[in-house]
Formats: sequence, C-alpha cells, structure tokens
Amino acid sequence: MTRSTCAAPGPGTLGLPAFFRPQDLAARGVAPDTVVTWVRQGQVVRVDRGIYRVVDYEATELETIAQVTAAVPHGVLCLLSALRFHEIGTQSPPVVWMAIPRGSRAPRVRAVAVKYVAWTPTLMAYGVEARVAQGVPFRVTSPARTVVDCFRRRRMVGLAVAMEALSDAIRSRKASVADILSAADVVHVGRSIEPYLEAVLA
Repeated sequence: MTRSTCAAPGPGTLGLPAFFRPQDLAARGVAPDTVVTWVRQGQVVRVDRGIYRVVDYEATELETIAQVTAAVPHGVLCLLSALRFHEIGTQSPPVVWMAIPRGSRAPRVRAVAVKYVAWTPTLMAYGVEARVAQGVPFRVTSPARTVVDCFRRRRMVGLAVAMEALSDAIRSRKASVADILSAADVVHVGRSIEPYLEAVLA
C-alpha cells in the first residue's frame, strides 16, 4: 500500500481531521472557542501554536505531514518530502519540505522542522495533486513534477538524489518519460535533464 493511496483512519468522535486550526472550524459550523472546551475534556491537545490534535484519531506514518500541512494550508509538499510520500528513491528527510507562494509569509512551525521554498503562481499550480493525510487535505507535487523539481534544485538536494529519483520513478512506472519531459519544459529544465534521462534509459 503506497502513501498516495492509503486509506485514511477513522476521524474519531469529533468528526474532525487529526490536526486542525481553530479558524478552520467556522466552515463546519463550530465556534472557534469550542476548542477550549474540548481541551478541558481531554478530547483535543495543543501540539503547536494555533494547531490542535484530536486525541482519539489514529496515528499513521503520515502524522508529520498531516501536522505540517494543517499549519501551512496554502503550501505544497515538495522535493524530498514529496519523494518520500510517493515512495520514490530512498530519501528520508529530517525536515518537511514545503513550497509557498513567492512573497508570502512562511508560517512558523515549532514542533516540526520545515524547509520552505518560494514558488511563482505557475509553479504552485502545475503538476500538483490533492491528497489527504489523517483527514487533513493537502497538496503535493506529482511524481513527474517532483523528479523534475529535484533537478531544478539539484544544488540544494544533491545531483545524486535527483538521479536516483529519476531512475526509480521510471523503473517503478510512477512517472513516464513523457510526463517528466512535459514537466521539465514547464519548469524550464528540459535541456539540463535530457542528458541524465538518456543515461537512465541507456
């Protein structure tokens, strides 16, 4: 069972995602100050500034992703964290990689280490998929887009990581050559990725 297709655990007695912000409750018809009552009753615990966790929500391997994406709802899970989510390569990053719109404020997440990158509107939208982790909706770059991003940021993540991601994505058929080339054109790394693609396919 892969991370991108795993079934979400039950939402618990409150019917909420595992992690939430008080301001998100209005859409559910719940007053934000209800959180105070839930904390007193032991149904909810504060895990970070402005972030709460439902106590009886089952934890999964996506616990950290769920917590960070709840705190950064406008972000996109990317690079090494997206590789890990899609189970491409062998990376197990000690931080959660998130893309946020260029010029926006990077939310401060104290409980989990987060590495931010700033993207243009085009990059924030292209090749991005909607997923859910422990009831928390979030966005993540597709396998093809993730591989291409690793080449675009190869000085940051390492060329060896990018090469491993490219090889494994094609071998496991999580991304086709056509999809990778299309994504490479959009993010303007088509010329730089072609020699490595040829080497993998040789």
